[in-house]
Amino acid sequence: MVILLSFFLVLLFPVLFSLIYTKMIKDSKQNLPPSPPKLPFIGNLHQLRGLLHICLHDLSKKHGPVMLLRFGFVPVVVISSSEAAEEVLKTHDLECCTRPKALGMQTFSRNGKNIGFASYGEDWRELRKLAILEFFNTKKVRSFRYIREEENDLMIKELTESALKQSPVDLGKILFSLSASIQINKEKIEDLMFEALANMAFKLSDFFPVAGIGWFIDFVLGQHKRLHNVVAEVDTFLKKVADDHLKNNHGVKTQDRPDIVDVMFDTINKQQQDDSFQLTIDHLHGVISDIFLAGVDTSSIIMIWAMAELMRNPRVMKKAQDEIRTSIRIKPKENISEEDLDKLQYLKLVVKETLRLHPPAPMLLPRETMSHIKIQGYDIPPKTMLVINAWSIGRDPKHWENPEEFIPERFMNCPVDYKGQSFEMLPFGSGRRMCPGMAFGTATVELGLLNLLYFFDWKIPEGKDMDMEEAGVVTVIKKVPLELLPILPQ
Repeated sequence: MVILLSFFLVLLFPVLFSLIYTKMIKDSKQNLPPSPPKLPFIGNLHQLRGLLHICLHDLSKKHGPVMLLRFGFVPVVVISSSEAAEEVLKTHDLECCTRPKALGMQTFSRNGKNIGFASYGEDWRELRKLAILEFFNTKKVRSFRYIREEENDLMIKELTESALKQSPVDLGKILFSLSASIQINKEKIEDLMFEALANMAFKLSDFFPVAGIGWFIDFVLGQHKRLHNVVAEVDTFLKKVADDHLKNNHGVKTQDRPDIVDVMFDTINKQQQDDSFQLTIDHLHGVISDIFLAGVDTSSIIMIWAMAELMRNPRVMKKAQDEIRTSIRIKPKENISEEDLDKLQYLKLVVKETLRLHPPAPMLLPRETMSHIKIQGYDIPPKTMLVINAWSIGRDPKHWENPEEFIPERFMNCPVDYKGQSFEMLPFGSGRRMCPGMAFGTATVELGLLNLLYFFDWKIPEGKDMDMEEAGVVTVIKKVPLELLPILPQ
């Protein structure tokens, strides 16, 4: 009887807390954003169906571009307009540049030892500053061009064999391997990476911390065990990456042709002991984890969506290939140089339009307010999660004519860009939490597409169609694999 009563109280307490919390919100004199109707205890969780960015886009069309939801006991404000996003990411960037302390993010951040998921603080600021100065600056990105060029050459040789056999290829897998080989010199990690991204998603324990009921449900569902297992697998993988570089077993002479992991080790070795911030092996693993979880798949995703859109739009494909093949002339058995990208303006427009329509992380990573702010006149209390729907912003008809259509020409003589200063499209975010690897990623994407379009014509295999359905949790991929037939041009 006592056990039954205790269980009843455990269930009752969160419901009472939820009702009291809802009444306090209603009685508050604050001008809170509009909100869909909520249910006791679960809030708006019952309204989340299908892909999150599309679901929130549809809700925002009914309730406004600044919309308040409640996921369990957690208040969440969804931002779906460029104007509101600018206030969050520019006007109030400092007040809302931390991350919510979600179980998955905290675990993968190694308690603040990486850039993407760690909470805002002194260690994070020093690590990001060091990473930008030493790892991701323009000069350093250019110094890695030989890796991008060599890996693209290997990809072209593989595709040429398929073209000679008239054999279709899963272009998605090939582009993933290209991106992985360029960034961390590893292949065959696709399943592990997507499993890790899936486990970074919010758990019930993040939304129902009271009385431990969320933790208990996650435990029963096996969420904690799955998270622990995938983190252990990722740690094993990252340790092997680090060990391979330390032992110089990755096939490149470190002193002559370093990659980004070599540069990280070199930075650790050069640091003076009197520096206020010391980069450690734990930080190294954290930054490699950033590259693994946020760099490898995003670059391949952008290339996959670009090729899919080009196949659906033969006019754009022809225009892009005509520019490439008239601007670049290479001799037989020569490789394309990254310098050739400077001649190709239309290809860069294709990349921009792909990023507008298909931002690889459509919801960006969530932020959390550290103090009271106002967004579009609405009060946003501290400890509110902020979610920016970059997918919705990039398709806003207020800023984009025919927003659902793939039209690279819309960026001709257009000041809007993806580098964080234009809030009409935010594939890499903006402000303090903007993706530091943007230049690295776009260099990989542009050179990869250049090689694909220069060396091959492309055809959809007989009996196949171009299904553009999306799938994914943190990053959004093409649900149906991109299977194409490479053809050697005559």
